[in-house]
Amino acid sequence: MVVAVASAGCARHPPVPLAAAAPAAAASGCLSTHDGYLRARLRGAKNLDIDWRDDQLQCEGGPRPDQRGIRLAFAGPVLPDGHRLRFVFGIAGAESADTSHALPANVTVIFEGENKLYSTRGEDKCTIEQLTRAPMAAQTLRVAGRGFCVGPAAAVDGGEGLLLSRFDFAGTMVDAE
Repeated sequence: MVVAVASAGCARHPPVPLAAAAPAAAASGCLSTHDGYLRARLRGAKNLDIDWRDDQLQCEGGPRPDQRGIRLAFAGPVLPDGHRLRFVFGIAGAESADTSHALPANVTVIFEGENKLYSTRGEDKCTIEQLTRAPMAAQTLRVAGRGFCVGPAAAVDGGEGLLLSRFDFAGTMVDAE
């Protein structure tokens, strides 16, 4: 059933590439090592193929508010119309291991300036297949992962959802421990 929804979305809306050619107004970079990235494939309400590199990204992360896992946020370049796309990954069970596998995740996609918000509303639709954390500087970690969702992120306004069939990222987080 999910495959039918994703296929129907693909037929109605051709994918819009959001890649290196998109202008960035205030890009500051994601990692001090200049190797941050976010790649994602979205289908449904909007069809997007995202391939953002370090100089196009702003990223941040830290422990989740409940201290059970981590939260990573990636904001892409500001587009000519002033809008920006932001992803937030809430990853459960990623407290301390250097490498983890099969972690449940909640994903939120925010279209800033468009009043559009999509969320998987729980950790049962997305999985981080592999997550690695490596020290960079005092209390700062490089976090890289890849994953997929088996169900769409629902539109908060009740409209058509977004399926993130795959994604991978490398960003940073502050580890207060």
